[in-house]
This record gives sequence, C-alpha cells and structure tokens, in this order.
Amino acid sequence: MGDLLLVRHGETEWSRSGRHTGLTDLPLTPHGEEQAKSLAPLLSGRPFALVLTSPLGRARRTAELAGLAGAVPEADLHEWDYGAYEGITTADIHRTRPGWDLWTDGVPPGAEGHGESPEQVGARADRVLARVEPALAEGDVALVAHSHLLRVLTARRLGLPPAEGRLFQLATGTLSRLSTEHGRPVIAEWNTRP
Repeated sequence: MGDLLLVRHGETEWSRSGRHTGLTDLPLTPHGEEQAKSLAPLLSGRPFALVLTSPLGRARRTAELAGLAGAVPEADLHEWDYGAYEGITTADIHRTRPGWDLWTDGVPPGAEGHGESPEQVGARADRVLARVEPALAEGDVALVAHSHLLRVLTARRLGLPPAEGRLFQLATGTLSRLSTEHGRPVIAEWNTRP
C-alpha cells in the first residue's frame, strides 16, 4: 500500500492576508512560487502511481513548480466553496455573525447560490479517496490542493467526520504524508517544509 502525499499550494495574496479563497482563481505570489519550488527535493525521485491536482491555477502551478509532471486535474479537489464569505476574513465575518465557525456552520450561499457545508466538502473528499484507492495499491499518490479541502480529506481518511478537519492546521507550500500502520490510516508527516 502506497502513501498519500498532500501538497498545499504556495502562498497567494489572499492566503497571506487571511481572506477565504475558495473558487476565486488567484495566482501564486513570488513567495508562493518559491515555496512550491522548494518542495521539489522532497518529491523528486519518488515514483507516483497517480498525481491529481485541483483545477484551480494556484494548485496546478504548485504541482508544476514542485516537479509533479503529469498531474491530472480533479474537480473534486477544488477548495471549500465559501459562497457569501468568499474573499473576506474570519474577523470580518465575526463582526456580523459572532461565533460563526466554518467547521460547524459551513457558509451561506453567495449571490450565485454557492456555498458548502462540512458534509458537502466531506462528500467530495470521499469521492477523491475512492478514486485514489486503486492507485494506492500500486504505489504512492500525490494530491495538490487547498488547506481546508485537504484537512477535510485527512479527517475522512482517518475515519473522522468532516468537521474534524479543524484539528489539522495546514500552512501554504507544505507537504504532508498519510500512510498506514498495522493496516490503519495514520499521519506519518504533517506540514513539512524543506
């Protein structure tokens, strides 16, 4: 059984300022590009049975700069759809909705009717995990995506409810590795930087 390697994309202007960045397709900052390039030594020489990336440009560019050739876009790897909270910070949300918590409340629909609950993001993560399961039987799999989505995916891989993704902080431009021990999924590495 191979390992599941999780790569969070490099920094963007909004990740740097703490703004919720779901479906807005922002480019990496110069620092974000350097973060992505710095991951290449951690990934080089490792054969992958499958490499999937979010369809958003910041993840695709991170995969490219990290040396993950042949990455296939996977629609279910896009970030949490923040709906009405797209582009604003948690502090801004708390001004009008004190006590709001992404992990328990989800987000209300925006002008275009979008927005996701933790359970909806969990369903997407479950589909990704089902897709990669056959490839894990052949070797390692890399997923290049976004903080909240990867945190939910980690929770689901470990058999936890989607909202328990709140337990796994994930910085930009980092590598994490989910493995197995005695036949059970475990976290082998988390938030690794070169």
